[in-house]
Amino acid sequence: MTESLKFLGISGSLRRASFNRAALQAAQHLLPADVTLEIFDLEGVPLFNQDHESEPAPAVIRLKQKIREADAILIATPEYNYSIPGVLKNAIDAASRPYGESAWAGKPVAVMGASPGQFGSARAQYHLRLCFITLNMPCVNQPEVMISHADKAFAADGSLTDPKSQQLLGQLLENLATLTRQLKLSKNND
Repeated sequence: MTESLKFLGISGSLRRASFNRAALQAAQHLLPADVTLEIFDLEGVPLFNQDHESEPAPAVIRLKQKIREADAILIATPEYNYSIPGVLKNAIDAASRPYGESAWAGKPVAVMGASPGQFGSARAQYHLRLCFITLNMPCVNQPEVMISHADKAFAADGSLTDPKSQQLLGQLLENLATLTRQLKLSKNND
């Protein structure tokens, strides 16, 4: 019997009709049978201010708690000005502080993104992967899920209708589950 896993999904967009929120919702229907995915909304996470890191806001406390409770993280990011949206970078910073108390440390992570443009958030994903180095987050590298022309890949109700994107997303979720189990096994054998 395979151990069940809990993934935490985070969208780098606050927009209610976000393609990236829709991609996370699509992921909930493509999960391996023994995996669940909870989506955390970054709405209300205040701007990170190091003066307040020792007494974080309730939204930051909830975010850190959800990260710690999860076995792995799935991030869906749009691309703003060739990079990571401010709301996502802010959440990354807030949950990594104060020094030595990062909720991200050691969490396996996978990243995907959707965009109306032709690159499907590729540049933002590459920038985001750089953050994983200092956060000490093992990352699923393949497949890269870059849903381009998202306005055509999703139906009006927000469902992902593009078969290639569904296939890649399903494989990404399988690979995240595999990586997560490998890391847990390695940790248990230490």
